[in-house]
Amino acid sequence: MSSLDEREKAFENKFKHDEEQRFKANARAMRLFGLWAAAQMKHANPEAYADEVLSADFDEPGIMDAVRKVQKDLAGHGIEFSEHHLETQFNVHLADAMNALKKA
Repeated sequence: MSSLDEREKAFENKFKHDEEQRFKANARAMRLFGLWAAAQMKHANPEAYADEVLSADFDEPGIMDAVRKVQKDLAGHGIEFSEHHLETQFNVHLADAMNALKKA
C-alpha cells in the first residue's frame, strides 16, 4: 500500500470517527434537551419524554422537528419559549455532550 493510499485510509477513518462522535453527541444532547423540557413541565416520566423528543428528532434533518415538538408540549403546559430560546438550550446540551464524549 502506498503512502498516498495509507493517508487516504487515515482520512476516511478520521471522517468516520468524527461522524460517529457527532451522532452520539447529538443523540445525547437531544436526550438532555428532552430531560430539561420534562423538568420544565414537571413531567411524571422524564425518561420516557426524553425518548419521545429523541424520536421526534428523526422526523426531518436538523433539530427543528424536536424543537417544535418541545415548544408545542411546553405550550400545552402553559410554558412559552421561543424557537430561538429552545435552540439555544439544545446547543448548551450539545456542548455539554461533546465535552463529555471528548473526556470519555
